Amino acid sequence: MQLKINTKDVVSGIFLVLVALIGLYLNQDHNLGTARRMGPGYMPMLVFWIQVGLGAAVVFFGLFNGPDPLEKWTGLDMGALAAGLAVGWIVWKVAPSIAPIFGQTYYAVGVGILAGMLVISISPGWRLVGLINAAMAVFGLLLDQVGFFAALAGTILVSAAAERTQTLKGTAGMLVFLLVLCWWVFIYELDIRVNLWPQF
Repeated sequence: MQLKINTKDVVSGIFLVLVALIGLYLNQDHNLGTARRMGPGYMPMLVFWIQVGLGAAVVFFGLFNGPDPLEKWTGLDMGALAAGLAVGWIVWKVAPSIAPIFGQTYYAVGVGILAGMLVISISPGWRLVGLINAAMAVFGLLLDQVGFFAALAGTILVSAAAERTQTLKGTAGMLVFLLVLCWWVFIYELDIRVNLWPQF
């Protein structure tokens, strides 16, 4: 096999591995438990190790399926990234003084990530990354407050906005399909105990 480096894949794979290693480090404070009696840190640990493996695979295959160099960043790409980081940090720090809920657990971090990612997605080059990460933040922010179905619907709708060619009919079909699938897998089969609806 001859080396034909796909720079995008190699950089992406390294990024996945680094994020997973940071996650594993931060997860050390949580009790892992065992496969039969999982603690709060078990599933994140498992997901992070899977991410390490996937990232390593992306790096490996990226060494042979190129060349595909990184695209040059425009001024808008760099400006949106800098503005997104600044806005996210400011919102994270200010949020607890705005509403008491943002002082609990990781809500302030989540709303900071959401704000920062929405700003980053102004740039066409960052749109996919920004809106998909914003969608994950929406899920984390809404799950306890409005329940599983509303949090999942918010996540699906925000992530669907990342694709400019997505139609209203396609989004509605995907929404219904994923709501049913996630209910069947996580609630019915795995019996995960979360609020399905808002608790007022």
